[in-house]
Amino acid sequence: MSAPPPPPHTWKFIRSGGLDQVSLKSAADLAALGELDQKLWVALSCPVKGLQIDERTLAVIDTDGDGHVRPPEVIAAVTWACARLKDPSALLRSAPALPLDALDLGPEGRAVADAAKWVLSRLGRTADAVSAADAAEVARAISMGPLKGDGILRPEAASDDATRALIREIAACCGNTTQETVAAFFADLRAFKAWSEAAGESASGLGPAAAEAFAAVAAVRAKVEDYFARVKLAGYDSAAVPGLNRHEEDYRAIAGGELTAESPVLAAFPLARIEPDRALPLLEGVNPAWAAALARLHEAAVVPLLGASANYLTPDDWAALAERLRPYEAWIGTRPTSGVAKLGLERINAILAGPGMIALADLLGEDKALAPRVAAAADVERLALFYRDLGTILRNFVNFTDFYSRARPAIFQAGTLYMDSRSCSLCIRVDDLERHAVFASMSRVYVAYVECRRPGGETMKIAAGFTQGDSDYLFVGRNGVFYDRGGRDWDVTITRIADSPISIRQSFFAPYKKVATFVESQFAKFASSKEQAVQGGLNAAVAAPASPPAAPTHAFDIAKFAGIFAAFGLAIGAIGGAVASVFSGLLRLALWEWPLAVAAALLLISGPSMLLAALKLRQRNLGPLLEGTGWAVNGRVKINMPLGVALTDRGVLPPNSDRLAFDPYEDEAANTRRSIAFALSVAVLAWLAAAKVFHFWPF
Repeated sequence: MSAPPPPPHTWKFIRSGGLDQVSLKSAADLAALGELDQKLWVALSCPVKGLQIDERTLAVIDTDGDGHVRPPEVIAAVTWACARLKDPSALLRSAPALPLDALDLGPEGRAVADAAKWVLSRLGRTADAVSAADAAEVARAISMGPLKGDGILRPEAASDDATRALIREIAACCGNTTQETVAAFFADLRAFKAWSEAAGESASGLGPAAAEAFAAVAAVRAKVEDYFARVKLAGYDSAAVPGLNRHEEDYRAIAGGELTAESPVLAAFPLARIEPDRALPLLEGVNPAWAAALARLHEAAVVPLLGASANYLTPDDWAALAERLRPYEAWIGTRPTSGVAKLGLERINAILAGPGMIALADLLGEDKALAPRVAAAADVERLALFYRDLGTILRNFVNFTDFYSRARPAIFQAGTLYMDSRSCSLCIRVDDLERHAVFASMSRVYVAYVECRRPGGETMKIAAGFTQGDSDYLFVGRNGVFYDRGGRDWDVTITRIADSPISIRQSFFAPYKKVATFVESQFAKFASSKEQAVQGGLNAAVAAPASPPAAPTHAFDIAKFAGIFAAFGLAIGAIGGAVASVFSGLLRLALWEWPLAVAAALLLISGPSMLLAALKLRQRNLGPLLEGTGWAVNGRVKINMPLGVALTDRGVLPPNSDRLAFDPYEDEAANTRRSIAFALSVAVLAWLAAAKVFHFWPF
């Protein structure tokens, strides 16, 4: 009977920012990470580049090399690291170096421990911990050395010139010098040597001259066979002879230009004049374009094989030549096609007789022995990277603990922006601003896109979320300072804004600011129109000629004046009546109801704006801001009011600081006017309260 399956792992979740997030605290949590439903992961993908964590770690996790890290790759990294550590929960604590005593005693852990000791020995150190930088330094030193453990020999790996030259020749003939190509190279050498030694049996008694004889025959083969075919046709019908030779018109056509023996048009003519049963002359009466080739044929093939007196070739002679050279032609057809042929037989014999093969075998053995060390050093770097960074990745991928706990910045937070008496820590690096702006509008966060610059021309773009205060003095072109996570300061300028409500306080004052802005603009328009009218009148008066005598003035129109006065009176009366109605309404209320009435009036004016802002502020979501940079955010990562206050700090005086109230540049006249207005308001309210109590309201 089989054992029952183990019970499923019991997960713990925390509620943070309105989002249920899994809590990773123990080795058991890490071991069971593959069982966690991925619908409960906060993120499903993140880019390798652009985050505030070592890109090397993310690149190692990104096993398919597509530039994004996804849950299966994270799970594989956690599983691989857990199998090599005594206490896998150490991954959650993160440390800059990997302690040797943290490695498991199993085969995987021992292999990494041995490799770590070897890495330290290569560095000439004895230590109880190894860092990713240590392993990378050793790997870099190996990569710069003659043997790299990759199975490929390079010329600099040899200690003598002969072996270095041999490695170059193998690379030129067969590609990289590996164990396989070395074996293939020497097999090709032996095959080519064996083929070359078989040449004596096929040389037809010519010895080394057989190659030249065969080449001379091959050079004219097609043309000779063309000649004998034409001669046979001429013997068949003598009437064909003129047509088989070139006509006078053909010679006349080429005679107009400059001719040489190598002219292509001349080479197309027959080898010699076509006559029935005529033998092919070799030395005289031949086509000038083929004279040299026929002379070579005579010297290299005809004389050695047919005799010195043979200055003409008959079809039988030509067939005899071909028959004598047929064994050599068959041997040439079996010539190896490998690249070693270009070395030549002499060099091939020298290589086969020399010690090169043994020297290469020794070098390949050394490289093979180094290969597992190189792979083990890569495992040391991998585990050291995971020991340092994997916990941070989990806290910013499986859950967003770093972002919500505020104990440390999240890996997507690029730094802090200082602007408008505020510091914004929700700053995300952006490469494609246009694409990101589409997502920013869905986040309901007020986002200012800023361009960051440093001396030397280095630039980057940041999306900064303002989550506290107001936007009255945030505008395109405003400057500030940005501090990245490395502490470097950047000059910044706002280049674009994605507008959304920042706070309910701003929304409360928004209607009054709009009215004030409207009134101000109307006064400005009125003043501008009057100024233009006056300026136009002055310009006309200056430009006009001497004016004629003034026209007689009209008599005072008492009726018109009375109408205007009546209109003003009606307007003042209406305003006074409205004010009286308001005061009458207040007097009809109890004193304790007055604050409620004022609050109701304020709520009526500011309420809709505040309600709309509150709804949008409740919808603030970090997800779209990350989606625009290549993340795949799985949950609704909300930014509520308290978190918004934490993400954007406003400038306040330090505690226990001294503040001098005296301002030498204070506007005393404005203060006096404000004091008088305040006193009058208090007096009116007191008078109204007294009228309410003692019932002496005059209206």
